[in-house]
Amino acid sequence: MEDQLFPTADEPPPSARPLQPATDPAAPLPARMRPTSLGEVVGQGHLLGEGSALRRAIEEGRPHSMLLYGPPGSGKTTLARIVATSANAAFEELSAVQVGRPEIRGVIERAAHRRRSGQRTVFFLDEIHRFNKAQQDALLPAVEEGLVTLIGATTENPYFEVNSALLSRMQVYELQPLSADDVAVLLRRTGAEIDDEALDFLAERSGGDARTALGALELAVETAGRVTLAAAEDASQRRAIRYDRAGDQHYDLASAWIKATRGSDPDASLYYLAVMLEGGEDARFIVRRMVIFASEDVGNADPQALVMAVAAAQAVEHVGMPEAHYALAQAAIYLALAPKSNAEGRALHAARAQVREHGAAPPPPYLRSPPGPDGRGYDYPHDNPGHLTRQNLMPPGLEGLRFYAPDEHEDEMARRLDEIERGRGRRGE
Repeated sequence: MEDQLFPTADEPPPSARPLQPATDPAAPLPARMRPTSLGEVVGQGHLLGEGSALRRAIEEGRPHSMLLYGPPGSGKTTLARIVATSANAAFEELSAVQVGRPEIRGVIERAAHRRRSGQRTVFFLDEIHRFNKAQQDALLPAVEEGLVTLIGATTENPYFEVNSALLSRMQVYELQPLSADDVAVLLRRTGAEIDDEALDFLAERSGGDARTALGALELAVETAGRVTLAAAEDASQRRAIRYDRAGDQHYDLASAWIKATRGSDPDASLYYLAVMLEGGEDARFIVRRMVIFASEDVGNADPQALVMAVAAAQAVEHVGMPEAHYALAQAAIYLALAPKSNAEGRALHAARAQVREHGAAPPPPYLRSPPGPDGRGYDYPHDNPGHLTRQNLMPPGLEGLRFYAPDEHEDEMARRLDEIERGRGRRGE
């Protein structure tokens, strides 16, 4: 068929028919496949679901200034274009990487001219975080006066990178990476002859970036015609990793990473991390294992391990993939080389076993809140030398019970515990 981007033997079903190209036929496939209406958009259901505020505003042609925050290929430019089209507005597009204040003044002047004839202007500024404070401030008057509807796009956390004055005049929308299923829908729309395993490979390995998947598909078609798995691998310069994120491999590789890291082998830790990343594993799943590991297997042998793991988790949330893989690698190496201790876990298990087997004994009256009739005898540690008390703090009858025993890698904890025990008179001088 003449309207297909790639020839096929049979006409695809309506749901898989290619979108009408919106640009020059010689343009790259990702540009030709860009959705032109809300009905063609895949993903971002949390923002564009039926009845959502943003969807209603677009459908009713009521554009407002907004900041689109999300990873590459998630649809920021597409959404901005649809906003302009739905409002029958002129669309101006610039990248903050390439322009400065003179170009911005030009956009504003043209917007003022259009407004005199009753036409609105949607100004899409990609990579808005690349503008410095003065450049961002130059946008304020035009946004405040409604001269332009500003749509900024960024892959960086806008609350850190965009001036608060400008941010307060824009609605922030966070776009999520497209799922593999979403990307597969876009790939099928091309009408390309592609084997199922090749389509699944390109969808999974795109990392939620539609441009990456479509670009690889276009190259594969140009070099091989029908897209097989081998052609898809060659086009993306990556080998297919047999990895089932919903099956046993998901847990087997996580288990292997934990055991290798527990065994203090940084190379094995990095290897299993790489397998999970190359297989398209969710970075949030990986970093959750790291946070758990930092407390369960390192503990107070190196308290900084938990700080490192939590920082990696924050990097995954605020930076996103693929850049956050550096933080994951840093954390994996740190955790592998850290001294190991499971003393905290053993202590907690022992305390919980005590409670399960014997019930929860009431605390001494002077520790309760509010204290009982005879609870006025609480000895406030800060009033004493060393901020210690010799008062019993366990429930009556359990005074000699001990759960925590520092191991050989918790020298500082052992020293501090011994100091406290002597100060509280529970151990000989």
